[in-house]
Amino acid sequence: MTLARHRSQTGPAAPLSWGVMEGRQPNRLGESLTRRQKRVFAVAGALVVIILGGVSVWAATDPGSYGRSGNGCVNVVVPSSTGGGILHDCGDAAQALCERAFAHHDKISLLARPQCRLAGYAPAGG
Repeated sequence: MTLARHRSQTGPAAPLSWGVMEGRQPNRLGESLTRRQKRVFAVAGALVVIILGGVSVWAATDPGSYGRSGNGCVNVVVPSSTGGGILHDCGDAAQALCERAFAHHDKISLLARPQCRLAGYAPAGG
């Protein structure tokens, strides 16, 4: 509701008027949707559900652009400020990452160790 003063009167004693703001109401008379409108809504809703389901399955099953650790490449998912970060290294860089992982005991090192083993980099002692 809006509260407005009449323009013809001014000053502290002017009467107040209550008006109701009417918004857009596409169905003011309470009519039902037509069969065609119902069909359009059903098809649109089904398409949204199918698309969201497909995206969910793809996101859950796709390993990403780096794939899995192996063949001399190491991929480690670590906590970060945006939810998760990926450490990806191959060759000499992966070997150096794994040497650091087996030499230290911090959280990232502990997360990297299983991925290093999958990539073929074992600790120096076994």
